[in-house]
Amino acid sequence: MNIVLLEPEIPPNTGNIARLCAATRSTLHLIEPLGFEINDRQLARAGMDYWKLVTWQRWASWKAFSAALPTSARLWMIEQGAPRSYVDASFQPEDYLVFGRETAGLPSGLLECYRETWLDIPMPNPSARSLNLSNCVAIVLFEALRQSGFCTALET
Repeated sequence: MNIVLLEPEIPPNTGNIARLCAATRSTLHLIEPLGFEINDRQLARAGMDYWKLVTWQRWASWKAFSAALPTSARLWMIEQGAPRSYVDASFQPEDYLVFGRETAGLPSGLLECYRETWLDIPMPNPSARSLNLSNCVAIVLFEALRQSGFCTALET
C-alpha cells in the first residue's frame, strides 16, 4: 500500500504514520510544503528508530507527485463528507490512500476530481470534530490490508 500525506503539519503525526508504514511495509509519500523540517526532533521521536525501515519519498508538490504516478494508479481520498464509507471500498495492494493537512484536510477541488474514490470514516458522535490523522491512516490502511489478506505486509 501507499500512504500519501498532502502537506502534513504536525511532526508527531507524521512520525507515527512512518512507524505504521514501517510495520506494514507500506510506502510513505510526503507532499510539500511540510509544516516541519524532516530532521525535526519531534518527527524523529514519534518515528523512533523505525525511519530506517520506511520506504518513503518526498515530493515538491501534488503536481510532481501525480505526474510520476503509474497510469494504473488508484487513489483514494480520505476526508469527511464523502459520499461513501471506507468500508464500502474495494482496495487493492498497490493503491494510494491520500490524507490531507491536519487543520484543513484535502482541498475541495481535489476531492471533486476524485469524487468516485472519496471515502469517509464514519463518526457516530456528530459533536466530535475529527479524528487524529495517524489514527485515520491506521483505520483505513488496516482495512485495505485486511481486504488483501495482509499479503502485502507479510511478503518478505
